[in-house]
Amino acid sequence: MAELPPDAEPSTELPQSWLRSDRVLARRIGRPVQEFLGVEAAGGGALLLATIVALVWANSARRLGYVSFTHTSIALEVGGHGIRMDLQHWVNDGLMTIFFLMVGMEIKQEAVVGELRDRRAAMLPAFAAAGGMIVPALIFLAINLGGVAAHGWGVPMATDIAFAVGVVAVLGSRVPPPLKVFLLTLAVVDDIGVIVVIALVYSSSVSWAWLGGALVLLLSVIVVKRMEVRYLPVYALLGAAMWLCLYESGVHPTLAGVVMGLLTPALPFMDRVRPADVLDHLPIEEDRSVHSVQEARFMVRETVSPTERITHALHPWSAFVVVPIFALVNAGIPFTGRAITSPQAVTVGVIVGLVIGKPLGITVFSWLAIRLGFGSMPSGVRFGQLAAVAVLGGIGFTVSLFVAGLAFPGRPLLSTDAKVGVLVASAIAAVSGAVALLVTTRSGARSEESVPS
Repeated sequence: MAELPPDAEPSTELPQSWLRSDRVLARRIGRPVQEFLGVEAAGGGALLLATIVALVWANSARRLGYVSFTHTSIALEVGGHGIRMDLQHWVNDGLMTIFFLMVGMEIKQEAVVGELRDRRAAMLPAFAAAGGMIVPALIFLAINLGGVAAHGWGVPMATDIAFAVGVVAVLGSRVPPPLKVFLLTLAVVDDIGVIVVIALVYSSSVSWAWLGGALVLLLSVIVVKRMEVRYLPVYALLGAAMWLCLYESGVHPTLAGVVMGLLTPALPFMDRVRPADVLDHLPIEEDRSVHSVQEARFMVRETVSPTERITHALHPWSAFVVVPIFALVNAGIPFTGRAITSPQAVTVGVIVGLVIGKPLGITVFSWLAIRLGFGSMPSGVRFGQLAAVAVLGGIGFTVSLFVAGLAFPGRPLLSTDAKVGVLVASAIAAVSGAVALLVTTRSGARSEESVPS
């Protein structure tokens, strides 16, 4: 490394990274790709691409290869003890834990510093989410009452936030920001409800000994947190052990991710200190040793909440790896003549529940919340726009496919019928929701222009 002459003054300009440079590859490829990956809605694009690949593969001449791929047996063994599952179950039970960890941290963030912190502001989307879960479930039960498919009533309850946000992002500034916040908050409350349903309804027979072990680990995490241990690998190890205990107990192991997410602090450890203030009080100018730089890095990091830091680090992996892989191994549904010409009651129940039940429940319960004084309309939002967003709630996809796999263990035909309903309903809801939002936002813009200033 070249040294500066003794009489030379060090430059005050910070060196640019390759991405920030003016090089052709950085300007034309690097920065655009980085910006795309940073957009929340970009995950919806990756999810859609994986879904198309799975559907084409499962309905092509190589469909047997798809079945062989998803049922590839994988074993994890240590000292003669281990777990053996096929690829689909490793993804659904293992990899999706990262997705649910993100969900748990999102709920915690909203509850501590977000929209769920203000009880009155949260009441409207909370009521809307409740309606969006209750009405579809009742519609599904009414269509499948008395049949073995009735156990799948939880399938049409969920809203896929990645696809819903993707549709809203396409419309851009036409959608008022408060309406986007309403949709995001509704989806968070929706996630809470579906998580409860998974824990209480779609877990198998419980082994209380293993569940007790998971509870001990949960208490251990709380104790370690109270001791202000901030070393991330400790929590990762405890979380992995909790996953194993839940897996052996019969409770769905992805709930370990939700629990760890809810226990993650949503406030910075140095809450009232800015990063610049930290650097001003550290002797980095005089002491450029590794120790001083590490101390500066640690102190600056402490000014950002753990939920924000971990979410920022895991978001690309969740959005562009975990969820697309989940879609790849779950969305490959063969569209047979039976599924198209003679749709089963479970398929009809899912489609009607998501396409009609979801927007109906969200709209009616929102109206009741406003009418009864429990909530108020978001600023600058008309009820027609809120009803249009409710249509997007019918995009179930990721979590609905997840629940469809849990609802019918040992009944692959019912599971496939439910997944067909999820795919068809999500496509209908996405298109009709986009059209409804486009119409209501345009009409709103015209009515605002007609009002004299």
